[in-house]
Amino acid sequence: MKDKFTDDILTHQALIHKISRMYRDTLEDQEDLFQEIVYQLWKSYLKFQGKSKITTWMYRIGLNTAMATFRKPKVKVDYSSVIPEQKISQESQTDSWREDLLFAAIRKLDEDERAFIALYLDDLSYAEISEVIGISENNVGVRLNRIKTKLKTILNK
Repeated sequence: MKDKFTDDILTHQALIHKISRMYRDTLEDQEDLFQEIVYQLWKSYLKFQGKSKITTWMYRIGLNTAMATFRKPKVKVDYSSVIPEQKISQESQTDSWREDLLFAAIRKLDEDERAFIALYLDDLSYAEISEVIGISENNVGVRLNRIKTKLKTILNK
C-alpha cells in the first residue's frame, strides 16, 4: 500500500504543486501546503474506493486542505529581501515571469474560483470538474467564463 501511495504521489505531484502555488504566496508556504496535502492524502488513502479517478480524489482532498488551512491564522515571518543571484536564460526568465504573474493573479481570486481554475488548467473536462466540485456541467461552464473574465481584468490592471 505504501509503495502504491508513493507511486500515485510521484505520478501526480504536479497537481499538488499547482494547488500549492494557487493558495500560497511564498515558496516556503507552498512547500508547507504541499506537505500538508500529502499528509491528508495519506490519512485518507485507505478510504479511497476507486469510484472516481485518483486525480479527482486528489484534487478534492488537495483543494479542501488548501482552503481549510488558508483560514487558519498564520505566523508572520519576515524573510530577507536579498535575492541570491542566479544565471537563468532570458527565455526561461520570461516564461517564469509570465507564470508568476498568472499565479499572482489567480491568488487574487476567491478560494472557490481558484479551485475551478486549478482544475481547468489541468485540462479536466467540464464533466470531471463537475464531479470534483459537485455542481452541474452547465454551471461549470458559466462559472469558468466568469472567472476567466475576472482574471483578464486582474491581469490588465
